[in-house]
Amino acid sequence: MLSDHASMPVLAVTDMERARAFYEGTLGFTSAGEVPDGVVYGTSNGGFLVYPSAYAGTNRATAISFQLPTDAFDAEVDALRAAGVELQTFDLPGDVTWTDGVLSDGDMRAAWFADPDGNVLNVETHPADAAG
Repeated sequence: MLSDHASMPVLAVTDMERARAFYEGTLGFTSAGEVPDGVVYGTSNGGFLVYPSAYAGTNRATAISFQLPTDAFDAEVDALRAAGVELQTFDLPGDVTWTDGVLSDGDMRAAWFADPDGNVLNVETHPADAAG
């Protein structure tokens, strides 16, 4: 079954040079390998593929969520802001609080932003950290 195999998030972009500038220059990723018409970026538990497509930016849901230790969250958000990344806010159900672009929901904290094509990315405190 599919659950026995690794998976990889895939992000469509309109301009590979602009995407590389964002993912490598702004976010600090390093290419883990070139593939036909795309590039794979590594993460601690796998990676993601960025490739050109006419459908880039059409998904308005979160495409990738990066799980951070609670004690690393503020520094990562500060680094994103310093790199010129603008955080996004939106209406959510429940008793959540937004402070300077960061959502707090109990012990969990999260921030959303978009790449140049509108792919929505997220950083959040790791669920195991939030559980206490």
